[in-house]
Order: sequence, then C-alpha cells, then structure tokens
Amino acid sequence: MFSKVLIANRGEIALRVIRACNELGIKTVAVHSTADSDAMHVRMADESICIGPPAGALSYLNVPAIISACEITGAEAVHPGYGFLSENANFVQVLEDHDIKFIGPTAEHIRIMGDKITAKETMRNLGVPCVPGSPGGVPTLDEAYEISDEMGFPVIVKATAGGGGRGMKLAKTREDLEDAFFGARSESKAAFGNDEVYIEKYLTLPRHIEVQVFGDGKGRAVHLGERDCSLQRRHQKVFEEAPGPCITPEMRERIGKTCADAVANINYAGAGTIEFLYENDEFFFIEMNTRLQVEHPVTEAIFGVDLVKQQIRVAAGEDMWFKQEDLSIKGHAIEVRINAEKLPNFTPCPGTVTQFHAPGGLGVRVDSALYAGYTIPPYYDSLIGKLIVTGTNRPAALARLRRALGELVIEGVDTTIPLFHALLDEPAVQTGDYDIHWLEHWLEAQETA
Repeated sequence: MFSKVLIANRGEIALRVIRACNELGIKTVAVHSTADSDAMHVRMADESICIGPPAGALSYLNVPAIISACEITGAEAVHPGYGFLSENANFVQVLEDHDIKFIGPTAEHIRIMGDKITAKETMRNLGVPCVPGSPGGVPTLDEAYEISDEMGFPVIVKATAGGGGRGMKLAKTREDLEDAFFGARSESKAAFGNDEVYIEKYLTLPRHIEVQVFGDGKGRAVHLGERDCSLQRRHQKVFEEAPGPCITPEMRERIGKTCADAVANINYAGAGTIEFLYENDEFFFIEMNTRLQVEHPVTEAIFGVDLVKQQIRVAAGEDMWFKQEDLSIKGHAIEVRINAEKLPNFTPCPGTVTQFHAPGGLGVRVDSALYAGYTIPPYYDSLIGKLIVTGTNRPAALARLRRALGELVIEGVDTTIPLFHALLDEPAVQTGDYDIHWLEHWLEAQETA
C-alpha cells in the first residue's frame, strides 16, 4: 500500500479522496492555486503545496508543477479526481516516467476511450451496442450530407475529442446540417484543439443510462449496476439516481455483464463508467469515462462499496475485494448537484458564503468543500456541493431528498437549490417518467409561464 498520495484536484472531490486515504492510513498531499490557499482540501490534507496562480492551465493543469510537488513531498501516487488531468494520457505517461503511480487506468486505455471514434470501434468489437453513425471522422460537408441522408434526420454532429457537451450540434433537418457541421468543428477546435467530428443518429426520446464498472487490470471486472442521469441541462447532469427507474433486473444483468466482460477483455484497471442512450428497451453506447464520476456516491450508497478506496487498493497492486456475486442493490439513492449559480439563467455566482449548514440524519450525505466565510473563486466550475440521499425505495429517497433540501442552508451566494425544490413537485420527476430533453423543455416552459 502507498504511504503518501498526492491529490491533483480541488474542491469536494479532493476532500473525498483525502477522507478515503485517511481511512486507509495513507498520508495526503494537497496541491492548490493561489486562489485556493484557504480551501478546505488544503486544510484537511497532511501537507499542501501551491502550484501556481488561479488559472487552471497554470496550476491544476500544470504537469511539471505537480510532478515537482510529488518529488518534494515524496508522494508515491497521484489521484486525479475528475476533470482537470483525470483523463489526460500524457500526464499518466509522465507520471510513469517519474516512477509515480497514477490511481486510475493506463495511458493506453485513456487514449482509446478519449477518442470517441476509437472508443466506439473498440466497444463495438467487444460486443457493446453502439448508436448508428459514421464509421470514423467526417472531414467534409459533402460526406456529412451523404452519411446523414443514409441514416435519416435528425442527426447529431460530435467532436471526436469532445466532452462536457462541447462540440455537439444537432441537425434536425437537412437544412440544419451545414451550420451544425461547421459549428461543431469550430467549437471543438476552440475547446480541444482538434476539429475532427463524427455523426450519429439522433435518438428522439432517450434516457441517459450509465453503467459503473470496475476492473483489476488482470482480466477480472465487475459491474455495479446503472445510474440514470437523464435530467440534464445543456448536456450537463443535474440529478442522478440509482438504480434507474426504468431498468428491470433482467436488463441490468444483461447490459452490466456486457460492460464488465468488455473491460475485463482489455484488462482495464480501476473505476470506469460506460454511458448509453437508452430508448425502446435498447442500449446505445456513447462514451466511456475512464475516471471516477461526479455521481459515484449514488452507486456507493446502494452497493456499500467505497469506490475511491478500491481505486487506491487496485493501483497499489492489491486484488479486488469483491466478486460479482458479492454485489447486490440495497435501496435507492439520488444525488443533486448544487451549483453556485443565479437562476433562471444559471449564471455563475462566485462570492463569500456567509452561512452554511449541511443537512443530516439517516440516509443523508453531503459532499462539499464549503464552510462559513469561504470565498468561492470565479476561476473554476460552479459545482459547490452534492447532496446524496438513500431510501428503502425511490419514493422514500424522494421524500428524504425533500426533507434534506429543506435543511440545507447556503447563504451569501445564489445556488441551484430552488431548482430542486421545484422539480420535486413535478409529477414526471415523482414517477421517473422523463428523458434527456425533459428538463430543458421544462425550463423553457417556466420562462414563458
């Protein structure tokens, strides 16, 4: 086992990793920008090192500074959390070159899954069902028309190096395709330095279902069920739950085994999430995230497995502590993402938190780096906390979520808490009868009401 781990991240996920390390008896090193000198992850770690100015590119994405921090502190391993360098294959390679262990999959697996076309081809060859689409990148508008006409509209143009909803443009009709094609290329070039795009059939009323997998890097892997993340705004998830309200045990076993077998066949190590669009009882692969997900707590809640501890143990060379037959679902869990944003436009709202009170009680978990007096900086993602609740079934979890939201106090900045109060009154949310477009349509209706 490692004696010291550096966490190359910030905020609530850095705290999450620090807590797991503490329980394993591992010393921790926090890195931080000058804007995060007073951040909670800096206070809770055993050691901390400033690695640069506020801008992420000069601090949390500064690979030489992170390597130097490892060497100065003697950290043997790096946990990347999510975002920043968590899916950067070059970073993993640099760590390996310096004999520092990356707590996650290999650089090769990150590269394969980081390119959407290669990922789709790999998964198709492993027996995972995929969305109909172009076999590779689409370099010209003429080819885009040819492929789209053959598939039929609507289609969606996607960046091969995309993520987080960027580099994605919908073409509902043939007349929309030119703007979508060049718009996706331009956005992808600006965001990822790569303007290659591909085209997929656009499913009209799908749900977003993702399967949590975990491999030991030695040819053995398991799945930990699915999460439904269909409530999204601009391709960003806001409400996640497990198990999925529309997934039967038979479907879960079928798609879960398919995913576990796929990652076992490539000797995948650590946590990963295989994401699908689900429509008419069919699953269509869209991407694999080779890291811990923001919404991992709902899976932990219903399976009783600490995914971060398991990541660390496998990276240290230990065997997985569980087999598929050891894993069973208990209850229902829901997570809502609390952002420092001003409604109704979801404008980022940095500032000083004057009051903070986290809800408690049975089945309530809060992952947050907030404290009264903390100043939320304007340089990073607006996510400031995650509220996770667990109940014996979905209605019980929804009731607990309503109660916990009523106890949660964050003052001094605007947050998205009122959004969830409103959503819990909606019949579609109460029954789980929605798709990935439902929330945006609902928000549009609120603006015109």
